[in-house]
Amino acid sequence: MAATMSNVDEIRDRVILGEFDIKNVHTTDYPGNYPGYDDTWNLKKFQKNFRIDVVQMDETSLEFDMVGIDAAIANAFRRILLAEVPTMAVEKVLIYNNTSIIQDEILAHRLGLIPIKADPRLFEYRNTGDEEGTEIDTIQLQLKIKCTRNPRATKDSADPRELYLNHMVYSKDMKWAPIGNQADVFADANIGPVHGDILLAQLRPGQELDIVMHCVKGIGQDHAKFSPVATASYRLLPEITLMETVEGEKAERLKRCFSPGVIEVENHGGKVVAKVVNSRLDTCSREVLRHDDLKNAVKLARVRDHFIFSVESTGILSPDVLVTEAIKVLMTKCQRFLSELDSTEME
Repeated sequence: MAATMSNVDEIRDRVILGEFDIKNVHTTDYPGNYPGYDDTWNLKKFQKNFRIDVVQMDETSLEFDMVGIDAAIANAFRRILLAEVPTMAVEKVLIYNNTSIIQDEILAHRLGLIPIKADPRLFEYRNTGDEEGTEIDTIQLQLKIKCTRNPRATKDSADPRELYLNHMVYSKDMKWAPIGNQADVFADANIGPVHGDILLAQLRPGQELDIVMHCVKGIGQDHAKFSPVATASYRLLPEITLMETVEGEKAERLKRCFSPGVIEVENHGGKVVAKVVNSRLDTCSREVLRHDDLKNAVKLARVRDHFIFSVESTGILSPDVLVTEAIKVLMTKCQRFLSELDSTEME
């Protein structure tokens, strides 16, 4: 047997954090590995155990728990969020005039990284070799601005904000120029940069920018500018177990070893006793293992199949929409794989 029956459940379900190592890091619940356990994959069993719990959500960020799934699938989901959910971004920059101190290629690169507020589901991918683009696959933006002196500035002023007009070029100066029937189709879409306060360049009197940008649909796998998320990560749910009663000064010291809110001290019959309140908040720093009189009083672990996902959107799409689109991409991949298997069997 790979392990005694007394600790086989721990090996299967928990990752143990030791002082010098991390145990049970590999998935071992495959068929036939443990006598007495039926680990063959079962759809009904998966449907019973799998769940998604939304913990926190706002306009740009989402935290949710994905429970009852293997790490390989969770990581595939994370990678899809990063690199395979499409967005619209500046692909081609036509610079007709640039007399600022920023070189054309540097300015074009900065423009490419500006998140564009446009629903990619309403557009098609541009065909390879198509230089012009059409209303169904291209968004056109214009940036035309010129710096001049402020005639109302006081004579003794040295502040550029008072001396000059249009000397700071922001992303809000990028204006949408509809192609074809886009003005009617996307009348309520408010297409443009997600954030209007991104500094693009600084100008001085006489300097100007005259630029046309073409935005196309793409994925982060091709270029990072198409990635719809600022971050998409997951961590396993921490589990902290007190192996013995910790009292007095040791309880206060134990509390300081963990992130705020993980351990609290309570007064029981005149004694200060440590208690685990919310292990989810722990960062698993293992600080407690540095204390010889505390390291045997605590057991640190992580739940193997409980993933805490954090998704932060760039603002192009809301995080709940991004998660839904990522699931669709994963389903498409699975369907493609099944189709390949069927075609192979037919051959």
